[in-house]
Amino acid sequence: MPLPKDVLRIRLKNEVEICQRELRHHISVSDSSLSSFPILINVTFLRVPGPSWEDGKVVHRFVHRMAVLITDEYPAEKPIVKWRTAIFHPNIMPPEDGGYVCTKLLENWAFSSTLLAFVRGIEWLLVNPNPGNPFGSDTCTRAAGYFNRNAYTPPVSVNQSDRRIRIIGEMNGQA
Repeated sequence: MPLPKDVLRIRLKNEVEICQRELRHHISVSDSSLSSFPILINVTFLRVPGPSWEDGKVVHRFVHRMAVLITDEYPAEKPIVKWRTAIFHPNIMPPEDGGYVCTKLLENWAFSSTLLAFVRGIEWLLVNPNPGNPFGSDTCTRAAGYFNRNAYTPPVSVNQSDRRIRIIGEMNGQA
C-alpha cells in the first residue's frame, strides 16, 4: 500500500538530505519540491574506483553516474535504476546494454530500505565486482569471465592531482 503523498514527500526529502549530507557524491533531484512523480535522482559517484574497458584492458574510472527513478509507490516498490557511464562489470550493465544494475539490494528491497543504504551498496559493488553472479548480458558475462581469471584490484592510492584532473575531465564528459 502506497504512502500518502505528503508522507512520501517528507520521507523522500529526508532520505535525499541524508544522502547529500553523508555521502561524498553529488546527488541531484529532478523536482526539488518532490511534487511530481516519478522523481529522478541523479547520483554522481566521486572518487570511487570502478572497472572500465579501454583499449583492450581494464582501467579504473573514478567518476560514475546512475539515475534512480522513484515512483509514487516508493518505498513499497523499489526504485528503477539505470547506469549512465561506461563500465566493465559483471553486475552492472553499461548504458548501451540497458544500464541495469543487478544487486541483492534491489532484489531484497523492502519498505524499510533507504536510498542511503542503496547508494552505499552500489559504491561497495563498484569496488567489489561479483563474477560469480553476473547479469545475463554479453558484456556482463564477458566481465565475469575476465574477473574470474583476473581478480579486480582497485588502486590503493592515487596521486591526488592526477585523480582531481581525471575527475574534472570525466565530469566534463572528456573521459
